[in-house]
Amino acid sequence: MKLAIDPAVLADAVAWTAHALSPRPSVPVLAGLILTAEGDELTVAAFDYDTSRRITVGADVAEPGRVLLPGRVLAEVVKALPRQPVTLTLSGIDGHNGVSSLNEVTITCGTAKFDLLTMPVDDYPTLPEPPAAVGTVNAHTLAAAVAQVAPAAGKDDTLPMLTGIRVDATSDQLTLAATDRYRIAARTLDWEPAGTDTVAAMIPGRLLTDIAKQLPAGPVSVGVSDGLASFAGGGRTTTVRLLDEQFVDYNARLQADGYTIWAEVETGPLIAAVKRVSLVAERHTPVRLAWADGEVLVQAGGGDMGRGAETVPADLDGAPLEIAFQPQFLLDGLAGVDGGRARIGMTGPAKPALIVPADSGDAPAYRYLVMAIRLS
Repeated sequence: MKLAIDPAVLADAVAWTAHALSPRPSVPVLAGLILTAEGDELTVAAFDYDTSRRITVGADVAEPGRVLLPGRVLAEVVKALPRQPVTLTLSGIDGHNGVSSLNEVTITCGTAKFDLLTMPVDDYPTLPEPPAAVGTVNAHTLAAAVAQVAPAAGKDDTLPMLTGIRVDATSDQLTLAATDRYRIAARTLDWEPAGTDTVAAMIPGRLLTDIAKQLPAGPVSVGVSDGLASFAGGGRTTTVRLLDEQFVDYNARLQADGYTIWAEVETGPLIAAVKRVSLVAERHTPVRLAWADGEVLVQAGGGDMGRGAETVPADLDGAPLEIAFQPQFLLDGLAGVDGGRARIGMTGPAKPALIVPADSGDAPAYRYLVMAIRLS
């Protein structure tokens, strides 16, 4: 293998792919990145059985070949290279069709030169093939939706269903949902389906969050098959292994019917007030919201550290009510509201509350249900 490539292009490709490397790989070869040069392209790939990444970029390929290099070392080296043309040359080929065994790849950039020992590429597992596309969605919109629902996903790996983000797709809408049993978050967004079939998948929340943060700008093609999902765009493709499809009936729990008390409030001032009064609250101490006509009194504390209280303007439709929440759960729900103003539906001091954007009408795109904490 021998090729020349722009250093910035190489550094970006390696850094993005190396993000999929496990800090504790189950087998040594999974600590490597596979580089495949053919035609006028270089493909960089990584795989850890749960997720894979591959990116294809332009390169001046003099000799095609395939090699496995230590991923994190390669990422550090190419990030530090000067901004001059880079050449990669494989020496001492011992294999078939340019596939290396235990040899060296020489990286030359200006006067800088690095010789990296290769890893046994024949021992590397076969990368999964991305499933057929089921639709296309805007990368920015998808990333924003994932950020809104991901805080509600559980962190306990002994309950895999609760650590995932549910993806449901119909002919005109894509819905993401997550729950940890104490709150449920859902976000609906527009997308372009590839067919008329409905799609349902459970994607690990941590992995989908990581994928969404690094999606290339523009349209992203989403693929789903038995046990696998993929996200492709801008020459980059990521696959992720799915969880079991079992999930709660979140739509039934997120209906706005039945709430007898509705409060409307600016999210920014309420978020700031909750954060301030919580400074004097002990761990796991709830924050109390006393809703009245024209304002909400935010209170926390009362133990050994002291108490905090602050009022925030609010509009109330219904009877005055005092209700308490776990502070971070409340903050996560308010932070997901677009437009800066939220409506909060309540029925009683010990009943769940529904948070939606104030201007969302009868079909809010974002819905967040949070359990209340019974006041003693």
